[in-house]
Amino acid sequence: MKKWVPAASGLLAGFMAATVFFADFSTGPKGTASNDTANKSNAEKVYVPYGELDEYYMLSSGGHSGQLFVYGLPSMRKIRTVPVFTPDPATGYGFDTKTKEMLGGYTWGDFHHPAISEIDGEYDGKFVFANDVANNRIGVVDLSTFHTADIMELPNMGGPHAGTFVTQNTEYIIMPTRFSVPIGKEYAPLDEFEEKYKGVVSMVTFDQEKKKLDMAYQIMLPPWSYDLSDAGKKMSGDWIVMTTYNTEFATTNNEINASQNDRDYIVLLNWKELEKKVSAGEYEEVNGAKMIDPRKHKGSIYAVPVAKSPHGVDVTPDGTRFIASGKLAPLMTVFSFEKAFEAIKSGDFETEKFGIPILPYDKVVEREVDPPGALGPLHTQFDDKGHAYNTMFISSEIVKWKIDTGEIVDRTPVHYSPGHSTATEGDTASPDGKWIVSLNKIAKDNFLSVGPSHPESMELIDISGDKMSLTYTAPVDPEPHYAQTIHRDKIKTIKIYEKDENREHSVWKQEDTRIERKGNEVHVYGIAMRSKFVFDAKAERPDEIKVKQGDKVVIHLTNIDLDQDITHGFGIMDHDLNYEVQPGQTSTIEFTAEKAGTFPIYCTNFCSALHQEMSGYLLVEPK
Repeated sequence: MKKWVPAASGLLAGFMAATVFFADFSTGPKGTASNDTANKSNAEKVYVPYGELDEYYMLSSGGHSGQLFVYGLPSMRKIRTVPVFTPDPATGYGFDTKTKEMLGGYTWGDFHHPAISEIDGEYDGKFVFANDVANNRIGVVDLSTFHTADIMELPNMGGPHAGTFVTQNTEYIIMPTRFSVPIGKEYAPLDEFEEKYKGVVSMVTFDQEKKKLDMAYQIMLPPWSYDLSDAGKKMSGDWIVMTTYNTEFATTNNEINASQNDRDYIVLLNWKELEKKVSAGEYEEVNGAKMIDPRKHKGSIYAVPVAKSPHGVDVTPDGTRFIASGKLAPLMTVFSFEKAFEAIKSGDFETEKFGIPILPYDKVVEREVDPPGALGPLHTQFDDKGHAYNTMFISSEIVKWKIDTGEIVDRTPVHYSPGHSTATEGDTASPDGKWIVSLNKIAKDNFLSVGPSHPESMELIDISGDKMSLTYTAPVDPEPHYAQTIHRDKIKTIKIYEKDENREHSVWKQEDTRIERKGNEVHVYGIAMRSKFVFDAKAERPDEIKVKQGDKVVIHLTNIDLDQDITHGFGIMDHDLNYEVQPGQTSTIEFTAEKAGTFPIYCTNFCSALHQEMSGYLLVEPK
């Protein structure tokens, strides 16, 4: 009994602390929630008991870390860091032969905008695509394994910041450039910017069976800067919309010179029309890519004026409208696809800019939404009740409003300076309307100090009722740009890699392990199992690799423990080499044995009670 009392007291104290810190004691009017969060405290809303699972995956870009961060909602627990554009010593990503080749010698990437593959405008949960602004790359993560499956470099680009986003059936992953550069990045003075510099959009396809990316074609555009983009849905499914800035063609002091015009443009591209033209051979070959200039093909490109320096543009779930957020003009502007199509059909253009017909603003706009005192609108998300939610970077809040009328319904402060936000299924044709997460650029004094650089933060907001309710805040690794949130039922992960006896370089039985010498190359066909490595079962010491100084060593290692979560690591001391082999997986690592000596090999990933004993030796005989 004496032992029971302190334990019970601790539980009671914990419950009281949770109530004090998380419960909502406000006395204002409460909205009626449409789900079971209505009468829960904030602590209860985010608490996921042992044995239960979060309802949603949040797949968040890692900014200049080059990684994908995976969170569970509503708990906001970080589940996994998936390396995409950056080597990861913990998993050996970038060390084994395949991933090292994918990274192509780069050690970092700048990943801004994930996009989940779609069918009929709905997330299908199979893949998520990633952009690397810094190195003109696109990557794809297989959501059955949460491992990067492929990376491809994009020619003729100046930083694909406006991607990634996908057409409604993932026909294309669309990657518009941020910076305009001369084609092929050839030298050209900035005084010749307007004549020689180009904007480019890459239209990328993905073979889901082979898990390979490919360049379908590229679109040549004027040398504006292309910011954020989206693809149409349903009645607008053939179209792409993109925000632009620097229509002034400024080349220096852009914080001033690229903000002179009262209006910039949203570009509308008909990708279906361009696809037909490319199929008919109406393109030029430029640095290995099929390049088409839509200005030479009627019906494929238009623009509409928009409030200066817009950032986000987002298509509504029903595909009938696109909403632009004016970064420097505090407006959300609602445009109608139907009105745009009518103006195009009747040839109603107010002028032409750089060869692009300009649609009259007043013929395409539905309304301007200007919440009093709200400053710095950046991005829009949606719920299932006809509402839009906008992040306000300068006034640090999220504003909820009705798409059909522009009426401001609610506002909630966030802490601080939100960029993007992500609502549950919020980019799809049928959002869930349960949660929105504000991805904030600044945290300041919200968490324990870790020195001059504070963590960024993200805040979970309940949007299931009439009023938004700020529920939880959490620190996040640098730097959250954008995220998409998908229901857990849509993602079908595998537990182990399927045993494939025909897989190249794989070995499934101890007696088949072997070490083969081919000239100055040594090929090891080994296995990892609890709790040993076997490199050559017929050798006196089966866990020894013996080579000569200067040999090229190629180690093919198969994890034959076909049991979930029994991952083995493989590290060689003093060689800066480590990688993991998951259950049923075969991985290859290559290196040159430049240093003579004795080097322990050991399992770097805890796998069993005898994990410490899972070891061996690399012996390198001196020349």
